Amino acid sequence: MNLTLFDLDGTLLPTDSDHAFGEFLVRAGWADGHEYRRRNDAFYADYQAGRLDLAAYIEFATAPWRQRPTNEALAVRQRFVDEVIRPAVRDSAIALVRRHQSAGDTTAIVTSTNEFITRPIADLFGVPDLIALELERDADGRATGRIRGVPSSREGKVTRVEQWLATARRTAADFERITVYGDSTNDLPLLEWCTHPVATNPGPALAAIAAQRGWPVLNLFSTNP
Repeated sequence: MNLTLFDLDGTLLPTDSDHAFGEFLVRAGWADGHEYRRRNDAFYADYQAGRLDLAAYIEFATAPWRQRPTNEALAVRQRFVDEVIRPAVRDSAIALVRRHQSAGDTTAIVTSTNEFITRPIADLFGVPDLIALELERDADGRATGRIRGVPSSREGKVTRVEQWLATARRTAADFERITVYGDSTNDLPLLEWCTHPVATNPGPALAAIAAQRGWPVLNLFSTNP
């Protein structure tokens, strides 16, 4: 058996869905244009630098929609997927996923972006198993602005993958080959955990590590959609 894990933002997508959703909420009139965009950009810069305060970011990022009626929140999410994400999905990324699925690999998307945003995106790629940041919910099912359980970020990605495998009574040792596709040093713990790391559309920091360690490099977004 083989296991293949895909990061999402910057790896399968040529954009960051978390940051892009914030931008979309501004355009939809759900968030203050100047202040929300300023803070959204600052959090994104912290993420790229590997110093994101994830709890603070989740409280901020969910604030525009978490108190809205569920049908409104789902509707704006669907508009975001249809207008922003679907046009950004590249055939090369779809083909990569299908190649591993056709080979019989167990596949999952592993992302630090929350499950509210990423569930329909994983569906676009035809990947049922999604390991994403989980949002705490109150008794009525509304997001509280807090994180539930271990966030699937950095070292937490390894923890969450191992928890996911354990629910199926599996461990990493059950697989002959474990491939991970990731684009940044935020994916480094998972890339180091697997047997076959692939630096995918890597930023400069990960590209340097890949060159030093002899990891293969894959560029999915060198051509237009």
